[in-house]
Amino acid sequence: MLDNIEFANPQLFWLLLLLPLALIWHIFNRKEETATLKIPTVDGFTSNDILPKLKPVLFVFRLLALTAIIVAMARPQTEDISTRTKTTKGIDIVMAIDVSSSMLARDLKPNRLSALKEVAADFIRQRPNDRIGLVAYAGESYTKTPITSDKSIVLNSLKEITYGQLNDGTAIGMGLATSVNRLKESKSISKVIILLTDGVNNSGFIEPQTAADLAVEFDIKTYTIGLGTNGNALSPVAYNEDGSYRYGMRQVEIDEE
Repeated sequence: MLDNIEFANPQLFWLLLLLPLALIWHIFNRKEETATLKIPTVDGFTSNDILPKLKPVLFVFRLLALTAIIVAMARPQTEDISTRTKTTKGIDIVMAIDVSSSMLARDLKPNRLSALKEVAADFIRQRPNDRIGLVAYAGESYTKTPITSDKSIVLNSLKEITYGQLNDGTAIGMGLATSVNRLKESKSISKVIILLTDGVNNSGFIEPQTAADLAVEFDIKTYTIGLGTNGNALSPVAYNEDGSYRYGMRQVEIDEE
């Protein structure tokens, strides 16, 4: 927080140079104090009394007080810049991310899902004025992060997206419909869904075309991105006894239309 402090009158810090001079003056001008008041007894001023020994500390406190006064005269100030943006001036974006088992294919390094998350993280960092949400889908779908302007929350949520959190399958219509549900009440001037998948719709009870029609009804633009290379790819084909995947070559099929 100290990094954000600025001073309206920084030139007044030159007065701090007077403090060492005051200290030098105090050291060379101390005199043995003599009593100026006659009292009947000095029993209360024994050599074991700690109060006389603390007297030099008073001068230290005076120096600290003068330092505080000088700093106050320099008028320290902080500037609080809000990173929030009005939804009417930015874009509301939902990224619908396919987390089916085919996303573990290794035609992209280290696999499709990891490569997707890396590119998605770069995209999120480059959208400082937009609100972004995340939807994950496989055989079913759910909202991972509602639309928010806090990019740190979105990036942390993106890291947490992994395979195995949902029933396997590719319910593109479900992922798209959940994304529409997150954006339908948005007041932003522009609402966008970025649908990322590597396969063909093969599960879920909402057809992709039905979900796309809903997006049009709520004035939501949908952009689709297919992941994977044409031809065969090293993909999960079976489970090993330890629960890990056994990989083999499989045909890549993306429903581009």
